Amino acid sequence: MPFLNDMLADTARRQKNADALCAETRSVENVIATHRLASGTGLNSRFQFDVDIIASHLHRDIIGQADAIEAVVDMLRIVRADIADPRRPLYTSLLMGPTGVGKTELVRVLARAMHGDADALCRIDMNTLSQEHYAAAISGAPPGYVGSKEGRTILDQDKIEGTSGMPGIVLFDELEKASPTVVLSLLNVFDNGILTTASGERTYSFRNAIIFMTSNLGAEELRRKAEAEEGPLWRKFLQPGSLRAPASAIAQKALLGRFPPEFVNRIDHIDVFNWIDHACIDAIVELELEKLNRRLTRHETHIEISPSLRKYLAKEGFDRQFGARSLRRAVRRFVEIPFARHLLSEPPPAVGQGRCYICELRQGSVSFRQVAGEGDNNFR
Repeated sequence: MPFLNDMLADTARRQKNADALCAETRSVENVIATHRLASGTGLNSRFQFDVDIIASHLHRDIIGQADAIEAVVDMLRIVRADIADPRRPLYTSLLMGPTGVGKTELVRVLARAMHGDADALCRIDMNTLSQEHYAAAISGAPPGYVGSKEGRTILDQDKIEGTSGMPGIVLFDELEKASPTVVLSLLNVFDNGILTTASGERTYSFRNAIIFMTSNLGAEELRRKAEAEEGPLWRKFLQPGSLRAPASAIAQKALLGRFPPEFVNRIDHIDVFNWIDHACIDAIVELELEKLNRRLTRHETHIEISPSLRKYLAKEGFDRQFGARSLRRAVRRFVEIPFARHLLSEPPPAVGQGRCYICELRQGSVSFRQVAGEGDNNFR
């Protein structure tokens, strides 16, 4: 029975994918229980998450963006207290800044902290909606067109509405890459939290959702400003007047140059992310190593890297233009690929007997040695 075999194969594939993500995710019941236990507030609110727990997740996983994180945490306090306008989205925030600094990752970390899964959000990649007629992907096909009666869109209603005690999370990623017509179709969403499809057959409510947008607008000017501020004092006075303005003013100018005032005026808060600098490198490398070790848990394996290799990763992987993604690629190239090759050449460990490896840089090449346990005393 080919059909039954296909169903069984699809179920097995989904289960394997879920198993691979188990180190990164938690059940909704587990997440809510944790928040209820820690919250302890007697406030009569429909939301049941602990702001401090979420803040700790954000500060741990998003490096070098303390101001942006604090702005998000302040927003979460408003939501948790349940004092937001009930006829609008809970909050609408635009995250601006260069690529690779953590804008999208912040929203994913928030989703993981709230719902136990980084994918528990309605994410719309606006770069796929670059043409005017793609507005139908959000507002639905107009009357008389194919699909108008069904009111189908690319929106995920369940993720927009959230779960019991938790708000929904919506992300419009890379906003400036969408057609202006697509962007303007969101005006009603930001204003009253309701989106009715063009046919009138279906309505989406965003009133229980936190809306995020990301944008790279103004990134080049912000880069020049950051470079000038790191240089000699005299360079600051010789730079153009536009670069002496605060980063928020530069971002606001770029935003109004791309979107009409009526759109910008509906955004509750605009956060400008910093460029990744040398002070953040060690923390980002450590974060990538923690993520790798979480993935290695299912193989009962742990890895540590030597100080010399950390310095090498910082030197080879840091590129301000590409941010944390450049460091992530360096970790993959110099740690993950050689380690995968090493694991595949080694016999698997006995059940219940974990392995710990030290990853070192010796004479320009990466090598691994197995040790008895974890800790800095393994470096010799």
